[in-house]
Amino acid sequence: MTDYSTRDVADLMDLSVHQVRSYVRAGLLAPERDGSGALRFSFQDIAFLRTAKALMAASIPPRRVRKALRQLRAQLPDGVPLSAVSIDIDGGRIVARDEATVWHPESGQMLFNFSGLPPDVEPMEERRAERLRKAWAKMDAEHWFEVAAELEGVNQTEALEAYGRTIELDPTHADAHVNLGRLLHDQGRVREAAQHYRDALEARPEHPIAAFNFGLALEDLGRPAEAVVAYRQALASQPEYADAHFNLARVYERLGQPAAALRHMSTYKRLVDDNV
Repeated sequence: MTDYSTRDVADLMDLSVHQVRSYVRAGLLAPERDGSGALRFSFQDIAFLRTAKALMAASIPPRRVRKALRQLRAQLPDGVPLSAVSIDIDGGRIVARDEATVWHPESGQMLFNFSGLPPDVEPMEERRAERLRKAWAKMDAEHWFEVAAELEGVNQTEALEAYGRTIELDPTHADAHVNLGRLLHDQGRVREAAQHYRDALEARPEHPIAAFNFGLALEDLGRPAEAVVAYRQALASQPEYADAHFNLARVYERLGQPAAALRHMSTYKRLVDDNV
């Protein structure tokens, strides 16, 4: 039944017409058009929008909601609407449920323990797993990178895996190497982090954040002279990188080069003062 106009839907859901149309443009809704070309929405469309609105009410950013719902649509069989799946929030994570499966649509990770399922349910789960594998196979490196970035604030273990998948698909993805290195660095896995910063710089030598983070890792590894080279590489790409000047001043002081330390500290103070 398609008896609802864009304005009807907006009024029913307390959304703006622009918000309703944004879900259509994103490909999350596929309303029909009447003889005049106006959009006509079904009850299933309204049920879907109710779910999307509930996610945003739970402080999930709209961009993340739309991305998760796009991924969920790709994970469902052809012809199955999003409204056929129950979507909830669990600890800040979006969770999808149907009659046999519980999973995170953002990562595709299944949560339900299917051991001992009745025979008629097991084949259903096998089909679900196969659909998810096919959906993952269609995702390119940039898509995995976006998933990883969204997962950072939710589950760092899954974010690490998603960044790893990005790099498997594109070993020269400098930003994925930088972000993966940062997560590893935060976990105290400094040597692994340093390797990813190095890989990022090989892919994009002018990447100032990769060079700066590499300098931090080299300092943590007790290699201050090499850290100087990394920080200088960061400044070659971004001369007004204030933190790089500050760190260089500190390292030069440790290395017994007070003139160089003073020069970079003066530059750091000027840059900070200019931004006040």
